Order: sequence, then structure tokens, then C-alpha cells
Amino acid sequence: MSTNTPATPIPVVENARVAIITAEWNGHITNELADGAYRTLTANGFSKENIETYHVPGAVELTFAARCAIDRRNVDAVIVFGAVVRGDTPHFDYVCQSVTQGISILNSEGKIPVIFGLLTVDTEQQAIDRIGGPAGHKGIEAAETAIRMIAFNRSCR
Repeated sequence: MSTNTPATPIPVVENARVAIITAEWNGHITNELADGAYRTLTANGFSKENIETYHVPGAVELTFAARCAIDRRNVDAVIVFGAVVRGDTPHFDYVCQSVTQGISILNSEGKIPVIFGLLTVDTEQQAIDRIGGPAGHKGIEAAETAIRMIAFNRSCR
């Protein structure tokens, strides 16, 4: 359980489908994020058949894949996972900005929630700390957020 868990219990959502889209770059980090999300969803009543998993080469491709999942209209939420570690060039800034803006645009369209699971860290250790270390497990937190947003979205209908 994460250290920043909201005080309210996770709602029960029935017949919900989630797409988990994972960047392959820094796969030792992103796969653990996705695994944590998958475990959390199944522990909260999601059947394996209602969890779609996809892989894309890198973080920039997450927005395109999320758009594809939304356009298929068979999921109630999308979770994207990537890990961008700062390097010696401005590439970090461009990648982070691209993904952040892309996911923000998808969310502003309001069709289904897209949960932002992009780790933007200065060091690999900071990423490792976020997959079950002192900074919690961001994959678990993303799945909990997806469940809460599915419930919220259904309440708006």
C-alpha cells in the first residue's frame, strides 16, 4: 500500500475495462509499474480478461497508444507507464513535455480518464524508489487512481 493513500476506500466498479500501456524503454522500471497496476486491479475485482496490456517503444509513443485505446471505445480507463531519467542533453525535457501535454489533451477531451504514470526522475535510483521503495509504488497508485476515476466518470453520466 502506498504512503499517500487517500482516506476514502477504493470504490467497487463492476464490468470495467482498463488498458495498461507500457513503454519498453527503461523496461526494468516500467514493467514493474505495470505489474503493480495489474496486481492491484485484479485484487480489486477486475477479471484478467478486462485488463488489456500493450507495449510501445518509448514514452513519446504513449500518447498515440492511449488515443488508439480510447478510439476503440472498449475501455473505461487507460493507464500509461514510462520512465524518463534525466541525462546530459535537453532530450529529457522534450520527452517529458511531449507526454505531459499529450496526456493532458486526451484528458481534457473528457472521453475516458487517462492516468499519468510517467516517472520523470533525475536518477535511476529515484525511479527504483518509486516501484516499491521509500517513495511508494506508483504502479499501484495509478491503478487505484484509475478505479477512482472510473467510478467518478460513471457518476457524471
